[in-house]
Amino acid sequence: MAGAVLFVALFALLLAAALMNFGALWFQAYMSDADVSLVSLIGMSLRKVKPSLIVSAKIMGRQAGLNIDRKHGMSTARLEAHFLAGGNVMQVVLAIIAAHRAGIDLDFDRAAAVDLAGRDVLDAVRISVFPKVIDCPASEPGRKNMLSAIARNGVELRVRARVTVRTNLDQLIGGATEETIIARVGQGIISAIGSAESHMEVMETPDRISKGVLDRGLDANSAFEIVSIDIADIDVGENIGARLQTDQAEADTRMARARAEIRRADAVACQQEMRAKVAENRVLLVLAEANVPEAIAEAFRTGTLGKWDRSRPAQNRRAGS
Repeated sequence: MAGAVLFVALFALLLAAALMNFGALWFQAYMSDADVSLVSLIGMSLRKVKPSLIVSAKIMGRQAGLNIDRKHGMSTARLEAHFLAGGNVMQVVLAIIAAHRAGIDLDFDRAAAVDLAGRDVLDAVRISVFPKVIDCPASEPGRKNMLSAIARNGVELRVRARVTVRTNLDQLIGGATEETIIARVGQGIISAIGSAESHMEVMETPDRISKGVLDRGLDANSAFEIVSIDIADIDVGENIGARLQTDQAEADTRMARARAEIRRADAVACQQEMRAKVAENRVLLVLAEANVPEAIAEAFRTGTLGKWDRSRPAQNRRAGS
């Protein structure tokens, strides 16, 4: 009998301690029909889970009309598991409430997975409801970045576009980020301008460029869906084609000058060679003239000076005469 009384007293003491610590919180959950038991609150404290956070999340879900039953809804066990996994419970609940109010299909498991993947799930839902506008190229403080593209006539165009996107919740995990969207749109704009016959065609109808880029499906496998692409600013830059032609003409001129210089050097070398040959022939002439007196003296000695010797070769006869 004494043991039973002691057990009852101990149980009453523990119940009183639990009510002192969690009574107000349990009563708040009970009055809000949040389906949180006193035993669950005690277990949360033992598992190092914030009971007030879980109760607040359950109350918010109930007041927002979410399903919080223990089998298929946003149960206490699921909220605890997400908290212990390092997730942001309140962020997930707020995102589910916002999606529910906007008519977007987003359950707890999907929202928790997005949150644990490191994405801001609440911001993703907000962007899905209210599309976000991003600059292409990305803007920097105190600097106006522009895309540079060249039409077929060689004229450069500098373009800045504004891309309206909304979150694609189905591709939020593993999908391409905002930087990829900016890069794809920039590539599409440059390609569209490059295929235009002249820069005037682009400036007259810039919407053709934006529509052509939008039809390419640049948001495939990305976390965003492109709503619209608008050309915000377009400026005429340099005439790259004319500059390239000028550079080519200068290069051709330098090559022609180089070839002319080569020909001049060859002519000078040939002239010097001819001069050397003339000098060589003069030396031979002088040597030949030096032999003339000796030949005349020989003719005097032999008595053949002035006589015609038909038996001698013609060259010797000329030398003798």
